[in-house]
Amino acid sequence: MPRLFTGVEIPDDVAFDLDLMRGGIIGARWIDRESYHITLRFMGDIDERLAREISYELEGVEARPFQLRLAGCGLFGGNKPHTLFASVEESPELRRLQAIHERICQALGMPPDPRKFAPHVTLARLKEPDHQALHRFIASHNLYKSRVFEVARFVLFSSRPSRGGGPYAVEESYRLQAGL
Repeated sequence: MPRLFTGVEIPDDVAFDLDLMRGGIIGARWIDRESYHITLRFMGDIDERLAREISYELEGVEARPFQLRLAGCGLFGGNKPHTLFASVEESPELRRLQAIHERICQALGMPPDPRKFAPHVTLARLKEPDHQALHRFIASHNLYKSRVFEVARFVLFSSRPSRGGGPYAVEESYRLQAGL
């Protein structure tokens, strides 16, 4: 059974910038630069038949390329933070693309994603992190802004079951079309 999700890749130069932020937090397991992405829809472990149906339906997605920028950083987990991430500036086009992926999954019989879509790039998984170091990291990187980059495709990724995900493999890529 493949473990699948759709996402947007991060350009190499932006990933390099994110990689430069690594360090300074005990209890952080930093994500490899090659694994940076913005998840659109996590599907989990699904059977081969459903994987083929999803891939087929994704070929029919109609959306134009759009611009995106990363800005700032944050934490998931409240008082027990478990994930450090780079934020994504608000993008109606990204939200529309994610909603299309959600509708495809539900139309194929998958339950709705229980999590609210919060676009981000995971930088590190946290296990009992030093809270003062986390707050210093957030304070020193909160004004970070990537260059604006174009999203001209989305990707169907697979991953092996592991703690924290990765490494990820591109199963299929789907071009966004300017003429729509």
